[in-house]
Amino acid sequence: MQILKKEYFCTVTVALLLSGCGEPVQKPLPICPGKESAAEALSVLRSHLQNAAPLKASGSCVLQYYAEGKQRAERFPVKLWLNPPQELFLQGDVAFDPQGVVLGTNQDEFWLAIRLKEVSSYWWGRWQETGQFNQLVIDPKMMLEGLGIPALDSDKSEDWSFTKQGAFDVLTRRSDRTIAGKRIHIYSCDYLVRKIEYLDIGGQAAVVAELDKYEQVRQDFFVPTIVKIIHRGASAAESVTITVTLTSVKSADFTDKLRSYLFTRPEPKGFKHIYRVLGGKFIEQQPEP
Repeated sequence: MQILKKEYFCTVTVALLLSGCGEPVQKPLPICPGKESAAEALSVLRSHLQNAAPLKASGSCVLQYYAEGKQRAERFPVKLWLNPPQELFLQGDVAFDPQGVVLGTNQDEFWLAIRLKEVSSYWWGRWQETGQFNQLVIDPKMMLEGLGIPALDSDKSEDWSFTKQGAFDVLTRRSDRTIAGKRIHIYSCDYLVRKIEYLDIGGQAAVVAELDKYEQVRQDFFVPTIVKIIHRGASAAESVTITVTLTSVKSADFTDKLRSYLFTRPEPKGFKHIYRVLGGKFIEQQPEP
């Protein structure tokens, strides 16, 4: 799906506050043998998904964007709860509102709520209706993948090409009419995902997610504590960079009551604008009285 049009940019930049903080320091990496085929690489990624476990975390965020010809930066704290593979709840404390921005996902749906004076909007949809790209600059699935839960889209090795690029094994899935293209860079020594490129119809990277500073949560489950998401515009003034730094990551056990509270989509009450994705596009709906 396409990124929101310019008239929605101010609204989207608030949504972008969902993540961001600190510039990851890039150091030369040793090179290890890695794997020898797409099938081997996919097998390891599948095992990582199977080992993923519930966690809770807190951190701080930075958003860098351009407004009125000047580069700007916004910072605020976030908290998140993750129950792999598809349940995520993230809230941002913006303008002294602990839930000024809320992002949520479950097996069937996703939602984004912004409850601020300047922006009062709620977006939601079902995964099966999203099309190739979410129209929100911060894609809920992208957020899940940024936490080390890569969506393979297809686990058939014939759907992926395999190459080696220095210290990385690279899996590439080309775009088609139903699935967006993706390029996954896996570090050959620990076999953790370090970069995900989301490809446009021409095979170019429209969005890049960089994952760094992995921390062990449980045995055989690691999560990146720095996630940097770069939305590449036609020019530097249209580009947006988001970074999230997690300073506290802990394993968690969710009760049924807490899971229901965190991962059940709330009804969109009290918002000026409500959008639902239908046929791959966000359609504005009438707010409830």
